[in-house]
Amino acid sequence: MQKIKGRKAPFLTAFAGAVSLLAGAAAAQNDSFRDRLPEDEVIYFVLPDRFENGDPANDEGGFGGDRLTHGFDPTHKGFFHGGDLRGLTERLDYIQGLGATAIWLGPIYMNKPVQGSPGAESAGYHGYWITDFTRVDPHFGTNDELAALVNAAHARGMKVYLDIITNHTADVIRYRECLENDCAFRSRADYPWTRRGGLDGEAINEGFLGDEVGSAENFSRLTRPDWAYTPYVPAGEENVKVPAWLNDPIHYHNRGNFGQPGEVGLYGDFAGLDDLFTEDPRVVQGLIDIYGDWIDRYGIDGFRVDTARHVNPEFWQAFIPAMLERARARGIPNFHIFAETYEFEVGPLARFTHLDRFPYVLDFAFQGVAAEVIARGGSTHDLRLLFEQDPAYAGGAATARGNPTFVGNHDMGRFAMFVRDSNPEASEEELLKRVELGHALMMFARGAPTIYYGDEQGFVGLGGDQDARQDMFPSQVERYNGDPLLGTDATTADSNFDPAHPLYRAIAEMTAVRAAEPALRRGDMVVRESVEGPGLFAFSRRLDGREVVVAMNTGAEPLGVNVWTDAASDNWRALQGACPVASSAPGSLALSLEPFAYAVCVSESES
Repeated sequence: MQKIKGRKAPFLTAFAGAVSLLAGAAAAQNDSFRDRLPEDEVIYFVLPDRFENGDPANDEGGFGGDRLTHGFDPTHKGFFHGGDLRGLTERLDYIQGLGATAIWLGPIYMNKPVQGSPGAESAGYHGYWITDFTRVDPHFGTNDELAALVNAAHARGMKVYLDIITNHTADVIRYRECLENDCAFRSRADYPWTRRGGLDGEAINEGFLGDEVGSAENFSRLTRPDWAYTPYVPAGEENVKVPAWLNDPIHYHNRGNFGQPGEVGLYGDFAGLDDLFTEDPRVVQGLIDIYGDWIDRYGIDGFRVDTARHVNPEFWQAFIPAMLERARARGIPNFHIFAETYEFEVGPLARFTHLDRFPYVLDFAFQGVAAEVIARGGSTHDLRLLFEQDPAYAGGAATARGNPTFVGNHDMGRFAMFVRDSNPEASEEELLKRVELGHALMMFARGAPTIYYGDEQGFVGLGGDQDARQDMFPSQVERYNGDPLLGTDATTADSNFDPAHPLYRAIAEMTAVRAAEPALRRGDMVVRESVEGPGLFAFSRRLDGREVVVAMNTGAEPLGVNVWTDAASDNWRALQGACPVASSAPGSLALSLEPFAYAVCVSESES
């Protein structure tokens, strides 16, 4: 066992009790896991390539050649490292022991192994460069191994979510007018639907301006997409995409690279990736067929939707109901589908639940405020303002309860990095407490908490994207191995699946409390106290007359506070942290909180 810094023996006793409680809760749910609502889940988000290598024989994906052919180079942070689905299946005990009830897999579909200009290549280890939408990437294993993972998870009462992409495919299409595919975006004003090649070009689609492309009747009037550029598929790649219809450039926008905001966000090639013509009913139905088949074949429990804001709303209005119907037909009543939008304000974020009609969205607004308040010492009033905007979502507070919340991810970086970078003089004890506090806010406030793999082992990272995608199995990347972890003397050069790590233990305690207390999952959320600057933040979760109070101290000084409640009794019991046996009077709860500490208290009588 690795030497662990920080809390030791007293915490181990509490941890053992928490794991026992969690195991009992999971066992009770095994036969009815499909009945759990999205807000009941604790999601564990993992990039399969960086988690565990269960089968070294598939490291090169069967491609042969060198790393620029097969994409495998475990010393380079931008190439495949060897993690796979078999490794994930072998580590289900570890994931379930943390208290996760759902596993969100980064994209597992067949990818173009390597892309990029000469000298700046990287590999599709992340899964977002799809060529074959029907097949598991051979670096990760086989379709049968995905089935084995899903079946093993379901046998434990755990759900499996897939990351899906409808905006684009791998970068295959080239434009004859461009050098090295470096093509500036060409707008509809300069290259309208009615002219091929610009305002002075050949007249096509006369009488049609494309304002209602989304209907089959209107789209049938188009002879083909207006091509601002002349697309072609390089020799040898004519049939690289599956299903076959994806190989025809007619199904893409072909307007050049993603750049400035506006129409380019819908029609441009994101990072040069081939941008699908999602207004075309053929494309809509094709993607419905593709992803519906993953539900039909494997009983997948939910989708995280990549780059959702770069697809037209009419597509989502057709696609989402179709996915929910496929799931219901498969016996999955609570299919969890949520959009990645990269919007940090509630208004723009909520728009996707109204116009695009997403049931849920990844809560980037939560992440932004949590990092500001806990990592950077901002005002806890900002948290109050965040939660008071929950009615902005379609469905209001009920939608907010199912929005996945998170404190860091594979694109922006890890929460521990935000904490460390904002507090360069802080002790390791303070850094650990702040990271734990961020996870406590995520675990006990409304939403479906989402743990980014490795956070529970003290991974920090040196930035976003590739710098936040460390290996859990022994890494050969020097940049990763030189970055100290929190709470342990281990580095990423070691295997990091230690259930005695202080953050793993702390999160496991939280998930056990959450699993045992329905109010912390499904209850209304009422903000009770907040302050200008760091310090007290308190809220209640209420369900069927039962009240749980969560109080946090985001500041560096101890607090003695009174929190107002709806409880008619002065009898309280601690679920986590220090709670008084009795309060001074009904309607008021007296608490003492150490710096960066929290308490979870339940009233012993109904409100």
